[in-house]
Amino acid sequence: MRSLSFFRCILVYTVLLGVSNAPAETLDANLNTLRSVGKEGFGNSAATVAWQEVAACSARSIPAILSSIDGNSPLSANWIRAAVDAIASRHKTLPLNDLEVFLADVQHDPRARRLAWELIQDRAPNRAEKIIRGMLDDPSVELRYDAIDRLIREADREKGSPAATELLREALSAARDVSQVKKITSDLQKIGDKIDLQQHFGFLSSWYVVGPFDNSGGHGFTKVYPPEQSVDIQATYDGKDGPVSWHQFLTADPYGMVDINKAIPGPGDGLKEVVAYAFTTITFPAEQVAEVRLGCKNAWKIWVNGSLLFERDEYHRGMRIDQYQLPLKLKKGSNALLLKLCQDGQTKDWTKQWQFQLRLCDATGTAILAVDRRQTPLQEEAEATHGELLAP
Repeated sequence: MRSLSFFRCILVYTVLLGVSNAPAETLDANLNTLRSVGKEGFGNSAATVAWQEVAACSARSIPAILSSIDGNSPLSANWIRAAVDAIASRHKTLPLNDLEVFLADVQHDPRARRLAWELIQDRAPNRAEKIIRGMLDDPSVELRYDAIDRLIREADREKGSPAATELLREALSAARDVSQVKKITSDLQKIGDKIDLQQHFGFLSSWYVVGPFDNSGGHGFTKVYPPEQSVDIQATYDGKDGPVSWHQFLTADPYGMVDINKAIPGPGDGLKEVVAYAFTTITFPAEQVAEVRLGCKNAWKIWVNGSLLFERDEYHRGMRIDQYQLPLKLKKGSNALLLKLCQDGQTKDWTKQWQFQLRLCDATGTAILAVDRRQTPLQEEAEATHGELLAP
């Protein structure tokens, strides 16, 4: 991948030579060339020529150029962004109205929308501030982050006042970034507000868990164990080391972490080369579009109402909230969620975690709560099912 210094060199080269505007009819062809740039330099020679012509376009072409980022790879997006930077550097005046219209269209790529906002911010800071404050529910993670950050900073300036409390509550209702949520929650708790983060995010805390089944050599991921055929929480199965049965598991972790090593205790720090299943049901008054957002560092599969939604046969690749975002349609009435959770045979300390967190939300990350959602468990309740409260 070309470094940013490469693009800076081309930018200087373009400005010094005073390249004239490329004909309007060639813009699409040049953008197609930039969109076609591949890994390991494929297409870079043609892209260098196309880039110079795109970078020589007038400022009014910027929204159209930004649109070409939609659906493209980070590599081609870098070329296109560098061309926009080159155009902006040559023009004192930019088409701010058109950029604002572009920014408001959430169908555009988040990277392109963020660049549009940065251009507005550079030329009209007050206008940009007004715009960003209205983006608390924006689907773009970065733009939402910026909007919430401004509320947090304003609350810090008003610290101790009722206005600060209201600002923090408003920020929390929109916040999805864990670091921001921790900051807001800490500030609210200092003034006596009790925050239920499980409910705020829509994490599911009540599960039935069964296992362990065998995953020797990683073969358990593809092997079909009985829970995949039908779920009967009264059933007993042949497990890896003998009969296994379903049992309830509650988590009081603020971020919905379900620790399978606690649900199915093993020797030492936990079981290895094993498979477990987690099952729950959720009820909704009407059909609706939603997202399952899952965090898990081990191999997993997920079924919704008996249909496989997605799977990932990877281990120990890191974990975070909303790591996987899976769109689905929830039906009216009861919906069944089944997870298959695999643990491999590695024995290093950092490979022993066997856990997941799952929440339901809309496309903006706003929680969707089932009508039969149980109250967030207390620590004592969770510990009674081998759960424990983890510090936020």
